[in-house]
Amino acid sequence: MRQFGTILKFELKYYFKNKAFVGITVFLIVAIAAVMFFPRIAAAVQTDSGSTGTQEKTVMLVAAKDDATAASVQAAFAAAFADYDVQTATADTQALKSAVTSGDAECAFYIESPMQYTYYVNNLSMYDAKTATADSVLQNLYRLQAMQTGGLSADAAQQILTAEITHTTESLGKDQTQNFFYTYIMIFALYMLIMMYGQMVATNVATEKSSRAMELLITSAKPTSMMFGKVIASCMAGLFQLAAVFGCAFVCYNANKAYWGGDSVAQSLFAIPGDLLAYMLIFFVLGFFIYAFLYGAIGSTASKLEDINTSVMPLTLLFVAAFVVVITAMFGDSVDSTLMKVCSFVPFTSPIAMFTRIAMSTVPVYEIWISIAILVASVIGIGVLSAKIYRVGVLLYGTPPKISPIKSIAVWNGKFSKR
Repeated sequence: MRQFGTILKFELKYYFKNKAFVGITVFLIVAIAAVMFFPRIAAAVQTDSGSTGTQEKTVMLVAAKDDATAASVQAAFAAAFADYDVQTATADTQALKSAVTSGDAECAFYIESPMQYTYYVNNLSMYDAKTATADSVLQNLYRLQAMQTGGLSADAAQQILTAEITHTTESLGKDQTQNFFYTYIMIFALYMLIMMYGQMVATNVATEKSSRAMELLITSAKPTSMMFGKVIASCMAGLFQLAAVFGCAFVCYNANKAYWGGDSVAQSLFAIPGDLLAYMLIFFVLGFFIYAFLYGAIGSTASKLEDINTSVMPLTLLFVAAFVVVITAMFGDSVDSTLMKVCSFVPFTSPIAMFTRIAMSTVPVYEIWISIAILVASVIGIGVLSAKIYRVGVLLYGTPPKISPIKSIAVWNGKFSKR
């Protein structure tokens, strides 16, 4: 136990004194703080620019064959296009075109009949949606006039056109729309941390092996203590980084909550239920252990530091495939598909698959505990196996990792230890 504590302290000190670790953590915190403060800064800049003078609205021209139609359309367009200075113009198409091409007006509408018009614009943007708004406005205006012609008063006709339908939606399970964004961010954070710290564990082990420091370490400490110390230290460093970034985001968001208004996405991101956070922590730790143990074992078998990326590629592709399956299920509204249910009980995919199902669906409690039990058993088994591979792998130099030399050295070590 003392060996494990010493190794754990040493590895933690390595992470927290590592310039790359500190730099990435500080960068992420600053970036998150900048994003959370952006609405406040934008509001301040807008206030300063607004105080220097009143900004003139862009001109939009409306013309019709008779003045009454032009006036009614101008009033309706002024309400629909609040960012424009909607003005009436003479019913001269050439004059309208000249006003648009010269820049006196951004666009112009020539109302030919209650159900037909021509839209003039100099350069038609692919994002220009003014005609869609104009269609809706003119349709309502036509219906209003038709109702008045039929004998309805203007107020009665307007009440019919603006009648609102109210409804109440009661979700008896999980609201996938509300839970989608924070589930995606949590899954992505879990994916990035496992990938980054798994690679770091493999690289650290291979570096110690290439420097021959491993031979001294392996004789003074048990391989199980060394492997578990390295993996738990990397997990603690990852949790610290995750807590620092999300903690900064939470504090900065609450400091600028008024400036975010009623943004539903931002509100959902910071309204994560406590039980879901607990499940995230459980599946993050267990999933991290499984992959970190395997990354460490593979790192110990690499003959050269340059071979790390090639050696860990199959394991990396396995986790990438699991991530793709889960993300595809999230976007395809199939988090309860047969594939996702199977992945919820496979140790290499369950950390993100089961968590996604818990966040976005209703999962029986017994399935959750079965998945956790399988993960715990897998962590213990893979941890012990990785420690044995670690002890044997560090003795292999100059040869690519194969089963036969690892097996022979393991047998020899077993006989030696019995003596």
